[in-house]
Amino acid sequence: MHRVAVVVQPGIRSFDLAVITEVWGPDRSVLGVPRFELRRCAVDAEPIALPGGLTLAPDRGLDWLAEADLVVVPALAEPSDPTPGPVLAALREAHARGVPVAALCAGAFILAEAGLLAGRRAVTHWSLAPRLAASHPDVRVEDAPLYVEDAGLWTSAGVASGIDLCLHLVRRAHGAEAAAAIARSMVTGPFRTGDHAQYLDRPTPAADRTTEALAAVRERALRHLHEPLSVAALARWAGMSPRSFARHFVAATGTTPHRWLLGHRLDAARKLLERTDHPVPEVARRAGFASEVTFRQHFTSYVGLSPRAYRAAAAAAPAAPPKSR
Repeated sequence: MHRVAVVVQPGIRSFDLAVITEVWGPDRSVLGVPRFELRRCAVDAEPIALPGGLTLAPDRGLDWLAEADLVVVPALAEPSDPTPGPVLAALREAHARGVPVAALCAGAFILAEAGLLAGRRAVTHWSLAPRLAASHPDVRVEDAPLYVEDAGLWTSAGVASGIDLCLHLVRRAHGAEAAAAIARSMVTGPFRTGDHAQYLDRPTPAADRTTEALAAVRERALRHLHEPLSVAALARWAGMSPRSFARHFVAATGTTPHRWLLGHRLDAARKLLERTDHPVPEVARRAGFASEVTFRQHFTSYVGLSPRAYRAAAAAAPAAPPKSR
């Protein structure tokens, strides 16, 4: 996934374009991140007007999508605005070739207009979910996750979740280290699972004792991922009953303790597979999985590759070029 095509048209959201450009645009090879070729692909070479008085200059036509390893679609500021037919056709052709196509926020409306989401799961900003469902009743719209994937089509919720999806796509293609390096340079969190809640019903004050206790538990758990941590054990650390702890944990993070632990253990396993030559059973043990079988099942389901296949792919990835003198 070194060649990334961003599909641009009049009216796209400047924030979405900025996120895509920040993730795949800069040369971070000195940090061990692969060099990406990011191209702005449009119907023609005419300057494109963006909301807020900005202007964008495309540098490739839609035919460049045929060379891309990933296609990313920013949202339109007004989701119901029509997308030009050539853009919709180019997106359909890219998906038919098996190229991953990702849409940020209301970009799901564009994929739906192209007919790509019919019968498939999709997500958008929670406030737009009813509108997407009403205008495209054949789409299985969800309003809770940060991002979802169905048949190589990725959609994300609003604003910051676009960053989460872009980093997740980097992580899947190039590994946890590359995604973490990009996240550090952007000063953002490197990992939020797609099933994180889009928003929390009840905001929790930062100074609340429960919030502080839960933060301390999460920090401690990350230092002990290799141990058999249970919800009951985490609850004891917080001084709560398991039921009360689970309720407060979901309220604070948007996900369950089990899913939170699983996500971080999978991330730890990816780093071990990339950095070490430990046998897979040892990787499973160090990442905190009860058995190699359980580890393989979760890892393959999450990454799409077996642990050995993932390690082979990571080893085969081109090394970063040497730093110029």
